[in-house]
Amino acid sequence: MITQHFSRRRMLQSTSCGFGWLALSHLARSVSAESQAANRLPACAKNVILCYMSGGVSHIDSFDPKPRLEREAGKPMPVKVERTQFNNNGNIFPSPFSFKQWGESGIPISSMFPHIAESADDLAIIRSMTTPVNEHAQGNFAFHTGFPFIGHPSAGAWINYGLGTENENIPGYVVLRSGQSGVPHGGVGQWSSGYLPAEHQASVVDLDSDEPVPNIQPRELDDVQRRRMALIAEFDGKFSGRVQHNSQVEAAIRNYETAYRMQTAVPELCDLSQESDSIHDLYGTRSANSQTAGYARQCLLARRLVERGVRFVELTCLPQVPGGSQAANPWDQHGGLEEGHRRMAEQVDQPIGGLLKDLKSRGLLDSTLVIWAGEFGRTPFSQGSNGRDHNPFGFSVWMAGGGIRGGVVHGATDDYGYHVVEHKQTFYDLWATVLHQLGVDHEQLTFRYSGRDMRLTDVHGNVIQSVVS
Repeated sequence: MITQHFSRRRMLQSTSCGFGWLALSHLARSVSAESQAANRLPACAKNVILCYMSGGVSHIDSFDPKPRLEREAGKPMPVKVERTQFNNNGNIFPSPFSFKQWGESGIPISSMFPHIAESADDLAIIRSMTTPVNEHAQGNFAFHTGFPFIGHPSAGAWINYGLGTENENIPGYVVLRSGQSGVPHGGVGQWSSGYLPAEHQASVVDLDSDEPVPNIQPRELDDVQRRRMALIAEFDGKFSGRVQHNSQVEAAIRNYETAYRMQTAVPELCDLSQESDSIHDLYGTRSANSQTAGYARQCLLARRLVERGVRFVELTCLPQVPGGSQAANPWDQHGGLEEGHRRMAEQVDQPIGGLLKDLKSRGLLDSTLVIWAGEFGRTPFSQGSNGRDHNPFGFSVWMAGGGIRGGVVHGATDDYGYHVVEHKQTFYDLWATVLHQLGVDHEQLTFRYSGRDMRLTDVHGNVIQSVVS
């Protein structure tokens, strides 16, 4: 069991899909004799890239085709319709997008995603995801932290806490923004470290800002900074001793040290001009569509981050159109679904497709787990005339790389894509599987808080065995 007594973690040695082990270093002085490190499993993945599709992508328009909707278009739903967010429910609404089978696996994927579809044989599509909440902010918190409200650590913070970063010059949990990408409903709390030490919260990097991280450019000579840092370190060390080396205080001290080192690392990291023309073309960073280009910069930087040992990287979607609304939930089409989903797919498809291909060509997909997910799906019946309302009863996510079996489909919804009928899964199961691929038993990654051993999967979660190698 990992406890708060351990202040730093280092992954000293691991091999792709081989045996790795977790070594704990820099133990706090208050380590008790009974404290134990988390049990380590054979690890396939070392890094995670989360492509978060905020707003709720329609699964029946993307990765879960339902021919019955076409046959019964315009008819009333023949089953009970559950309460929806707006209760402006219409009749059966077939997908405006076509589906085609891709790869040797023959997985059907929507015409929205031709670039991602080229990597179909690397995808494990889970068509049976569910969530207990039906509202954006609660859904975002439930996905990121396992709880539908603020105050708990994000999955990225948990993973960084359990494994640490492999690069001391860059934080281990990074959230990327570009263009006008927004913070999903619920706010930055969904990226927080909660009750974990503060060093594990996300660092937000804005690629298009003159300063990707605020105040990253030095305001004084390095020699002056070093002397100032030495003085601060002396004061901090004395204070830390007086408070028995409190983990939150020590985390704040380490954050100062990391911020100093980031002054050199971040500008070099964010300089995408170092990449070849072929790479820019692959990702679409120079696309005439500014939204595509903006998201492509995030995908390319995500690859550069995992190359440098950053443990968890999350990407954020841009609004449907420049200057448009819905920056927090751009996939949320309660009306105009076809146009809205088409715009969003055009934004993310080539960049994510390029990311998958680039990781694979560099041998990084073996050790990098890519996740594509949103907070819930959409209804098979219309909201109004041409939109879809929220559907938490069954939707799709996918994973690729990091030892995940490619070319497989797990679980199923009914013929209308409304409710899960086979292998019902939750976000707890998803994160249990991610941790398993990282070599961590999700039941053992805990933190003592308010008298209880807390964990990302709470008291739930099972590894989805059919998608792991």
